[in-house]
Amino acid sequence: MRGKLLEEDFLQGLVFFEEIFCEILRIVLPASSSNLPCRNVFGIDIFTKRWYSTCVTLTTGIEGGMTLVTLGLLTFSDPRPTAYQEMLPVNLEFQSRLVEALERTGQVQVIAGEKVIQTPQEAKTEVEQLDRMGVDGVIFHFAGWSFPHLATVAAKNSQSPVLLVASFNPRYPSLIGMIASGASLDQVGIRHGRVWGDPGDPEIVARILRFGRAARAVRRLRGQTCGLLGGRSMGMYVGTADTAQWQSLFGVDLEHVDQFEIVRRSQEIPEDQVQKALDWFKEKVGHIHWDGKSLTEEKLKLQIRSYYATKDVIKEKGLDFVAVKCQPELSDAFVTQCLSQAFLNDPYDMDGPKEPTVCACEADLDGALTMQILKLMTEQPVLFYDLRHYDAKDDVYVFSNCGSMATFYAARSCNLEENLKRVSLYPQTPFYYPGGGAAVQYMAAPGEATFARLARKSGKYWMVIFAGEFVEQPVGKLKEASPEWPQAFVRLRIPPQTLIETLGSNHLHTVAGNHVDCLVEFCSMVGIEARVLG
Repeated sequence: MRGKLLEEDFLQGLVFFEEIFCEILRIVLPASSSNLPCRNVFGIDIFTKRWYSTCVTLTTGIEGGMTLVTLGLLTFSDPRPTAYQEMLPVNLEFQSRLVEALERTGQVQVIAGEKVIQTPQEAKTEVEQLDRMGVDGVIFHFAGWSFPHLATVAAKNSQSPVLLVASFNPRYPSLIGMIASGASLDQVGIRHGRVWGDPGDPEIVARILRFGRAARAVRRLRGQTCGLLGGRSMGMYVGTADTAQWQSLFGVDLEHVDQFEIVRRSQEIPEDQVQKALDWFKEKVGHIHWDGKSLTEEKLKLQIRSYYATKDVIKEKGLDFVAVKCQPELSDAFVTQCLSQAFLNDPYDMDGPKEPTVCACEADLDGALTMQILKLMTEQPVLFYDLRHYDAKDDVYVFSNCGSMATFYAARSCNLEENLKRVSLYPQTPFYYPGGGAAVQYMAAPGEATFARLARKSGKYWMVIFAGEFVEQPVGKLKEASPEWPQAFVRLRIPPQTLIETLGSNHLHTVAGNHVDCLVEFCSMVGIEARVLG
């Protein structure tokens, strides 16, 4: 609670000082420094408070932003009375060092147990109390020897991912205590991680932070519901999912909604609301390429109606993330859903700042789940696209989609206007999409990125993970693929043949920054294979 109150106070203080800071920026920053715009520099106006972290991460490089990971901490002791009393000050001292090292990062709130664990009853009571307090994960800490059954009892009664940490303490057998306890957890089939070292070592702290971010994704994913609007699209097996398997592995439910609900509800959206949104697009978007056929004001209005209809379905049914079929029924006989998918994934829309809602194209359920994992782990908008091409001459991979990539990545700016002025609306490709509508086109801005994708082989889940870098290319290069579609040009340290032979889906998903190690931690926690490339 203390950490949450500090976060709230800090954000209120940011609002109070924002105007003063903006005046300073006007004086000290050059006019070209548009990635830190006035009235958006702290992320308050463009993002909701929860999404403040995106702007902090991408404009300052400080991972995690202001949304704290909450970790519980239990220290385990030798339970023999004389040894317990002898070790109590030692245990508390090393526990304090660990807490201070973690909280000094500004990324973690640590909630320590009330007691240094001596009995199985204390182990059960303390870990259950931490779960009730809503921790993302639990650290089992060792500064000396401990009877292994204590950690086993605690882990069996915990609802949170577990990390065993042994403080560097040669005078006492902390490493032995951790290994013995970890081996006991292995014996009973409890997944866990292990870290040994000095809390003052930045690498040790970084390792624990990675655990925390992965644990946050695991915990927040449990109990969520994904909405499937429509059924399997274009015969793609990779987009389907087994509801029971999802619930067993990830704790996620699946709610099926007929995509006729988009058609039906779109007719109920008030005209003045639609016109206001249309005017917003005309004002904010860099260019709209009207063609009088596929892209007219009426077609764009129908896409806007579809967007609001989809938002209504999400709100009414309490969906946490969604996948929309679109093709071929809506794209043939109604209108494409690219606008919905782009702006649901964005941290803003025609009505102002909002939390991104993951939306996958072509009813790709495993894609939607991958995107939701990335979102919960990083608190950033997530991209959805295909591996389109590899250009050997320029050594760039081309990732593209038929028009549904989040516009945030057009400039990676906290200022929506900076992003949208780099976006164009083009008529959708008529021979693919006779229903018409706009494709949301742009070239992704340069920067580091992490790619991931859940896939199944013979029914067993695994995840491909790799890091890369978006690079800028001449605008004319967009014409080499589908110029009306959004595209990202990417450099990877992966041979094309290796990537092509490895991928378990044509769709991949991306967030800014390097989160490879966090994704590996996540896979370990849920018991699936992580395949890291590059």
